[in-house]
Amino acid sequence: MDYLKSVIGFGKAEKTESKSDSEEKKSEPDSTGATSKTGVISVEKVERPQVVRHDSKVLDLAFAMDCTGSMGSYIETARQNIRTIVEEIVASEKSDIKLALVEYRDHPPQDSSFVTRVHDFTPSPKTMKSWLDACSAAGGGDTPEAVADALYDLTKLSWRPEATKICVFISDAPPHGLGCDSDGFPSGCPLGLDPMEITRQLAEMGITIYLVGCEPSISPFKEFFMAIAYMTGGQYVPLRKANMLTQVIIGGAREEMSLEQWMAEVDEEVQQEVAAGREVDEAEIQERIFSKLKSKGAKTNVLTRNSKNIDSASDYAKKLSELSSMEAIRKEFKPAAPAPAPMYESSPYAGMDGARATMTWGAPGSIAEGHDAEESYSCVESEVTYEQAQRMVQKSMMRNFAKKK
Repeated sequence: MDYLKSVIGFGKAEKTESKSDSEEKKSEPDSTGATSKTGVISVEKVERPQVVRHDSKVLDLAFAMDCTGSMGSYIETARQNIRTIVEEIVASEKSDIKLALVEYRDHPPQDSSFVTRVHDFTPSPKTMKSWLDACSAAGGGDTPEAVADALYDLTKLSWRPEATKICVFISDAPPHGLGCDSDGFPSGCPLGLDPMEITRQLAEMGITIYLVGCEPSISPFKEFFMAIAYMTGGQYVPLRKANMLTQVIIGGAREEMSLEQWMAEVDEEVQQEVAAGREVDEAEIQERIFSKLKSKGAKTNVLTRNSKNIDSASDYAKKLSELSSMEAIRKEFKPAAPAPAPMYESSPYAGMDGARATMTWGAPGSIAEGHDAEESYSCVESEVTYEQAQRMVQKSMMRNFAKKK
């Protein structure tokens, strides 16, 4: 059974070249070893990969980071804490970890620096820190950014077949083509990359996305990003303070590695349905898996926010996750009203170009009520939850190419 997969040409970030669909330009590493992308799209048929059992003690952890002007504090937090992140995961999970980084900004003329910069997997926290040291927050242009391009580049990383595969995707702006105001490419990514198609491919590859939504600027688009995370069996994690990013990364990785220990039993149930040629009753299998794991006293790690479980995907987000393309999303999706923004004497987006600098900005004054409360994240051991059972079934169905009833 075949499926279509986009293949993009690469080139130097400083210029964009128009090429025919049959041509392709290779990546060229910069001084940091990263590859920067421009180019065009061709399409080829690729065989679906065979499902490989993941090892919960082998972790490939990729970061995809918006590197436009508003994201400096998040980049700095990752830079300062990357060694702590690795050491804590290794200490708690006894894991073999590799790290990768995809930086993204936007397409010209919205941003003339680079679209994406890709750093493939390394076992060295020191190397990862050097990539982050070279990373800076600048530019941005219109409201959306090159989210589709970053998702695509994740598919090209050297993921180990046996690894638990996690991407921490850190964003405060939507992709192009979502129907928001101030979009320089209202029809979507100028290279034709479709976030829905690419996310489905990531899910089939067994890659789980933890979508860290930097609120309040991302709030109008929260349901879309929640759908992206849900499609892969991951979670949307709201974040208002950059200094909490380390806890989110560690907790999310630990939760996913603990869930991977139970995926063999979930896969067995789903594969039986697929082998019999039946469409899968998702709700029925979720109930069956949850009951089975509860009866065994299954324990997992759970990422919590302010001592409560992270909100599960909404029904609306689940509905969006079923849509096949951004064209279909545009017909269905309506951005929510911008969330009330914290109000300071000066904007945290100071020095930033483009519409996003004022998108959720309030009048000068004291901090808005409700936005100065402390926020905390932690990872606790717990009995498996029904929401985790749902996510495990979603992962298994995508990995096994199961059809829903």
